[in-house]
Amino acid sequence: MGERDNEAEGIEKATIPLLRDQNVVDGDGEIWKETKKLWRIVGPAIFTRLSTYSIFVVTQAFAGHLGELELAAISIVNNVIVGFNFSLLIGMATALETLCGQAFGAKKYNMLGVYLQRSWVILFLCSILLLPMYIFATPILKFLGQPDDIAELSGTIAVWAIPTHFSFAFFFPINRFLQCQLKNMVIAISSGVALVVHIFVCWLFVYVLNLGVIGTIATANVSWWVNVFILYIYTTCGGCPLTWSGFSIETFTGLWEFTKLSASSGIMLCLENWYYRILIVMTGNLEDAKIAVDSISICMSINGLEMMIPLAFFAGTGVRVANELGAGNGKKARFAMIISVTQSLLIGIIFSVFILFFHNQIGWIFSSSETVIKAVKSLSILLAFTILLNSVQPVLSGVAVGSGWQSLVAYINLGCYYIIGLPLGFVMGWIFKTGVKGIWAGMIFGGTAIQTLILIFLTIRCDWEKEAQKASVHVEKWSVSVG
Repeated sequence: MGERDNEAEGIEKATIPLLRDQNVVDGDGEIWKETKKLWRIVGPAIFTRLSTYSIFVVTQAFAGHLGELELAAISIVNNVIVGFNFSLLIGMATALETLCGQAFGAKKYNMLGVYLQRSWVILFLCSILLLPMYIFATPILKFLGQPDDIAELSGTIAVWAIPTHFSFAFFFPINRFLQCQLKNMVIAISSGVALVVHIFVCWLFVYVLNLGVIGTIATANVSWWVNVFILYIYTTCGGCPLTWSGFSIETFTGLWEFTKLSASSGIMLCLENWYYRILIVMTGNLEDAKIAVDSISICMSINGLEMMIPLAFFAGTGVRVANELGAGNGKKARFAMIISVTQSLLIGIIFSVFILFFHNQIGWIFSSSETVIKAVKSLSILLAFTILLNSVQPVLSGVAVGSGWQSLVAYINLGCYYIIGLPLGFVMGWIFKTGVKGIWAGMIFGGTAIQTLILIFLTIRCDWEKEAQKASVHVEKWSVSVG
């Protein structure tokens, strides 16, 4: 094991700029050097997340031009059924950002491959447990108050989305595994290929073969599995010689502890993602549900597309903080957090101004209906404010992931979103009869804003040197379980 670690350390110093020359930077860090380290992760991560999310956006755009019912149904499936499971599985995979990030910073390379395999096992089993949401989508949506025609078509579409659902269990762990090793360009290239395949197959299925809305959702199955296949081949066929040494029986040891951390990560992220998806479900209970669901779904799609940028900062911050804490550098972890939050906020301001400036045009991307476009225009101010607020909050959640605070943040999210935000949205939307605007405004000011303030307070009060010491203990504990 000693020879392997010495060899690994030599290769790592030669090939991984993110961790090279740690002592060159002083205790407070240097803005430019930290920015280069951060963007080595964030740049490819933005492209990757935009590409993968664009698969959903392209699917929704093709469906939207088939008709208002098709747009509403596929929006419900993407944002509620698939989105619910997407956020849970991606959240559970986020445990790898803590474990792999800290282990990589501590040069415990042999641990990463076992972590990946454990995550595959846990997420695959979780995917099986979640299947009833797809199979019984129609009665679930009717129970939640969706109109019969939307619920019936959504149920049919949901069954066709099951292969995509299982791809998540393999894609998200391998994505995090490679990301923590700075294999970000590989992930970006794979996602770009998958998006190109998706656009072509969408055109083929919808306009050439005339498969309608079922054709649009079927194309997503092809695209997601292309992505999984490329990354799997790269990982297992020599792309990760330090961290992948083949399948191991160690995968099935320590699963319970790993499951608990994965569950904490999943709950933390899910409570955030489900929050705005619940907004779409609540909107379906308003009068003129098709127009309301269409307009809020378009806004959520635009918000979700832009949010890939702060989520890339979420990933970058998680890796940078975890790497530095794993290496015992508390001050550098703090500085990485400051740089990431500042730059993400500046980008958020730019996009918020863009939304306000082009509020008349953004609806045309998804619909040809003048009524829907007008409804989207009326929501543009709330959309701009949501983008601005979300440029900070995910980055602070990335700090939580890098530091291993998932359980604490899960409780914060539960209180802010579901005890304060949702009831306030309900009161403003139904009691004061302000409709979708009131629901959305209540959820923003009652939930997201308060949660962001609490996370800011936590990061300001954090003792980063103490966190670095805890990370060292944490890495040693998990290295014992790997053997």
